[in-house]
Amino acid sequence: MLKAAGCRVLGMDIVAERSELALRLGADATCASPSEFRDLCFEHSRGRGIDAALITAETPSSDPVNLAGEIARERAVIVAVGTVGMDIQRKLYYEKELDFRISRSYGPGRYDTVYEQKGRDYPIGYIRWTENRNMEAFLHLLAEAKLDVTSLVTHRFPIARAQSAYEIISGQRKDPFLAVVITYPERINQNQRIELVATNTRPLIPLATPKSVCIGILGAGVFAQGTLLPAIKNANGTELIGVCTATGARSRHAAGKFGFHYCTTDDTEIFNDPNVNTVVVATRHNLHSTQVLAALASGKHVFCEKPLCLNEDELIAIVRAYNHASPESRSLLMVGFNRRFAPMAVRMKRFLAAIHEPLAMHYRINAGYILPDHWINDPEQGGGRIIGEGCHFVDFLTYIAKAPVVEVHARNLDNPGRYSADNVFIALVFENGSQGTISYLANGDKSYSKERLEVFGGGAVVVRHGRKQTLRSRWRQDKVHRAEWEVFARSIRAGHEAPIPFNEIVGATLATLRIRDSCFSGQPVAVDVPAFIRSALNSQYSTS
Repeated sequence: MLKAAGCRVLGMDIVAERSELALRLGADATCASPSEFRDLCFEHSRGRGIDAALITAETPSSDPVNLAGEIARERAVIVAVGTVGMDIQRKLYYEKELDFRISRSYGPGRYDTVYEQKGRDYPIGYIRWTENRNMEAFLHLLAEAKLDVTSLVTHRFPIARAQSAYEIISGQRKDPFLAVVITYPERINQNQRIELVATNTRPLIPLATPKSVCIGILGAGVFAQGTLLPAIKNANGTELIGVCTATGARSRHAAGKFGFHYCTTDDTEIFNDPNVNTVVVATRHNLHSTQVLAALASGKHVFCEKPLCLNEDELIAIVRAYNHASPESRSLLMVGFNRRFAPMAVRMKRFLAAIHEPLAMHYRINAGYILPDHWINDPEQGGGRIIGEGCHFVDFLTYIAKAPVVEVHARNLDNPGRYSADNVFIALVFENGSQGTISYLANGDKSYSKERLEVFGGGAVVVRHGRKQTLRSRWRQDKVHRAEWEVFARSIRAGHEAPIPFNEIVGATLATLRIRDSCFSGQPVAVDVPAFIRSALNSQYSTS
């Protein structure tokens, strides 16, 4: 590439064979010793020193960077590409005012999620060479036969023997190598589904019936594998049929770990499988609404981990899809608002049932800090923490108040630049006159309790985590998720309505979406759930 760019190229490698290979591939001169290389550089630069040095060695020694400083001219550029020691001789670099750089792979755009995952390019007028355009130029040089990479290959292994390749490059095998290639068959098996066969005789997949709970799950990330799937697996009367993730390795791992019958990377395998009657959506938030709609269209029951969706257009589409079926044939739709299923929540609800006046509720969440570049904080992927997690607490206060939210008013705490709009104070007004406040905070100490709820009404006080109390408890997350799932599974088997009425799911979701709107405007925002549902079902809204 340097020769194609018109450079004079001098090279050194302590392995003589590699130096000779570089000479055959077009280098102007090479050698195998530092002292000889020093002389070579001054000879070819007429004593001035080289313009730039690329260090592609791998060694803990700092000798390469200091040798580069010796052979460089004043104000030359030294680029460390390989992993080398960087105990730089300051006097050497200072006197020549050298520019030392550490190179990341590929070029501008690397590690930028907006560039790499969302495909937003940098303007060519400002950044000529990006990760993509660098690769484009490299492929162009290959097509013009200006680069010879074949001569660099010392080993080839078929994909079935990929482990042998890694044994060589990791040093487990002492074979000398330069480039190791893993080859793939010309014809690739396009099957995106793998049936798992246990060592013992496994029963046939049971055909889903109206009274069975046969699971196909979409997504198997940290939360799904660490919390949701253990709760489902430990619940009675469920059969784990298929698991689908974006990558085959994760899908295969989850299938083997939890005992699914098959794994896949194609979600239509789950939607179209007659052996699956219940789809669990546990993917990233931006995929939830699309997958919920596809599952409903396939006639499956749906358990969607919160949030249900990220905007009101998606919520409108879900309302219309859910109401498209007749009540007799309608699938159950459940969202993972698990707080209301905790044993403590049931006791609180029972205790407050005798109070027939508006309640005053205060909910404090010590959510903890997460980095601004976490995917949950991405407006397009995660929707932010209020949408992603705040909906939990809106739903729980709705459950305790026994009435829908009719108004929200939210304000963000001033942000010094560290947070991601996740220190929020929320005021809720309910249809029956109850009022609630939610303090969702990311600026606290994680060692302190995560949640505290106080409810006042009718001369009584209910406190979680407090001295003055009528009831007191701590959430057990494993029990909460398991209780949530068991209630949902029982509803499927018994042919009952969903544990959370659909209008309450819509109400909590709509209120949370409008909390975000209120944060932006700083003004109260009305929430009229019946009117929203009526409007969603008439022609003035489009689902496109």
